[in-house]
Amino acid sequence: MPQPRTPKQLSKFISYILGHNPDEFGLVLDQDGFVKIKELLKAITEEDGWKYVRRSHIDEILITMPGPPVEIKENLIRAKIHGALPKPKPAQNLPRLLYTCVRKKAYPAVLDKGIYPTGYSQVILSSSREMAERIGKRTDQTPILITILAQKSAADGVVFYQAGNSIYLAESIPAGYYTGPLLPKQKPELKKQATAEESSTRKLAGSFFMDLKYEKKNHKKSKRGKSLTYRSKPRGKSKKEARPWLSGRDR
Repeated sequence: MPQPRTPKQLSKFISYILGHNPDEFGLVLDQDGFVKIKELLKAITEEDGWKYVRRSHIDEILITMPGPPVEIKENLIRAKIHGALPKPKPAQNLPRLLYTCVRKKAYPAVLDKGIYPTGYSQVILSSSREMAERIGKRTDQTPILITILAQKSAADGVVFYQAGNSIYLAESIPAGYYTGPLLPKQKPELKKQATAEESSTRKLAGSFFMDLKYEKKNHKKSKRGKSLTYRSKPRGKSKKEARPWLSGRDR
């Protein structure tokens, strides 16, 4: 098991991410160079040797190091030296295809209504399938990968911005300009009902079920014919039957 790095080593790594190549780790900074701390931690823990890093390790940098290279504002963090970072700009030489991921639960709505930002102010896209999946797994363990028809949508008015070597941004992607896997087929409703009825009427082996309709019909018939053959004994006592409790009385 790799040993935890020192606060100084972690501070250098964070400075590299936030101050030089955030797109290399699938991060998009705001106009002031900030990113959410939880997003930074997700990106750091994806790297070998850094999976142990938590918010407390970042706090340790601020407490123990004189003149730490990062600063925190509420739930945001940035490198103190970030002025050299290029700002997002309209994309030039746009790839034919771009990729993004959406949560599995949101996928049916995305197919119908389009792709909109979640967690960021813009939709994050990548020219790399692997990077798109890496970003997508930060919010869903099994995200749905979507292929964007970038050049076609740009020709029809969608504006793309480039934020690094492989990261692109867009306000939204209208439905019809991307492809993804088919939704699972839904079983026909009639088939569901037939299955339910079949299971409800299925008889268990060795069980006996009375036919109530048959019994009711036979009961009415026997009343009309006055032949209740199923009775084995008369209701009342026979007149000729001896009555022992009268044997001691005068007749």
